[in-house]
Amino acid sequence: MFTLTRWHPMRDLPQDFRRLPHEMGRLFGRLGIEMPEWGARAVYPPVNLWEDDEFVYAEAELPGLKLEDLEITVSGPNQLLLKGKREPSVPDKVAWYRQERDFGSFERLLTLPSSVDPTQVDARLEHGVLTIKMARSAATRPRKITVKAE
Repeated sequence: MFTLTRWHPMRDLPQDFRRLPHEMGRLFGRLGIEMPEWGARAVYPPVNLWEDDEFVYAEAELPGLKLEDLEITVSGPNQLLLKGKREPSVPDKVAWYRQERDFGSFERLLTLPSSVDPTQVDARLEHGVLTIKMARSAATRPRKITVKAE
């Protein structure tokens, strides 16, 4: 004997949407692509990091940050720590309609691509962009080798 039941396609929709991020992660994981957690916060501050023969450079976006609320530390041969606190730019007790910019304390530890000399670091904050220029340690700088012939 068979029982007929009515199909309700929309009944399972909320559960399907909750399961979607997990299923997408599984799919991309099989392809070797690491997906960030859905709904996870973006890494702050966003940083660009590059080097040339003499220096390692870091550039971070820090709009609205006051200089006295920023701390930069170079530790070990290749660790850069950015710490700070960004205060909200609007008064308390307002009706928010959208808030995409975060406020509060942050801490970001970066591993640099080369060892740097912590005594030769220059940092500037201009127009909300922090630029750090760090001299590579002598041992990591490229050295031209003269070839001799006999």
